[in-house]
Amino acid sequence: MYRFLLTRRWVGLHLLVLALIPAFFFLGKWQWGRFEENSARSTRITANLAAAPVPIDRLDRPGGAVPEKDGHRLVTATGRYDPAHELVVRRRTLNARVGFYVVTPLVTPGGAVLVNRGWVPAGATADAPPRVPAPPAGEVTVTGRLRPAETRENSGIRVRAGLPAGQILLIDTSSVARGLPYPVYGGFVELTDQRPPAGASPELLPAPDVGAGGGLNLAYAVQWWLFIGIAVGGWVLLVRREARDLREAGDTGEDTGEDTVPEDAPRSVISPVITPSDRDTAR
Repeated sequence: MYRFLLTRRWVGLHLLVLALIPAFFFLGKWQWGRFEENSARSTRITANLAAAPVPIDRLDRPGGAVPEKDGHRLVTATGRYDPAHELVVRRRTLNARVGFYVVTPLVTPGGAVLVNRGWVPAGATADAPPRVPAPPAGEVTVTGRLRPAETRENSGIRVRAGLPAGQILLIDTSSVARGLPYPVYGGFVELTDQRPPAGASPELLPAPDVGAGGGLNLAYAVQWWLFIGIAVGGWVLLVRREARDLREAGDTGEDTGEDTVPEDAPRSVISPVITPSDRDTAR
């Protein structure tokens, strides 16, 4: 009854199912890894945002680099803004609006900290300089989220030449530092508060959305693994249906042992042939 499983068509189906099972398994495993990675990242950022602020020189230094574990940690720095070397970062959005980030060096005794003071709307054209409120004068103490320098690898943004003066695409501290007359810390700070407060100022950036901590990746992992059961279950269902169809076909087509002659067969085929010797025998 199950010899049909060895036919070419069914062998192809067997191979397809055998290929899908490991493929679905490894896709689910990959999504599970993403879930663990995003969950750990969400937990780390949430903890860093809730921690008390610390002086920036405890986590960073001029010419250094901010480790991933310290990303979004609240830090403080005290110094004076240097508006003469202020930069704006192109193609940055806030609430679906396109504009610029405003990055102003804060010169401290230990070096300069690049402070992202917030977002301003774009000007009349993409190359037109935006209107940027001036930073407060005198000594200022800023508090903000410590961020590692932006690169093409961690941001997906490609740097290009020919930008208007004072505009950049990435907050790449090492690149910015080459045009400044003082050492610069390896990371930059997203401003959350400053004392004394400024009057008019760029719009502060919101805290990062940590999302569901990789919950979507977990759902995808379970989905891929469920597909394994669907593939195997579908194969079993097809086998059983084929066997049933063959069994029913055999029940209706059994050999009864009687010769059956079609009604439209030629007369010469239906009538027996009588030879002369048969006539003599009949007499």
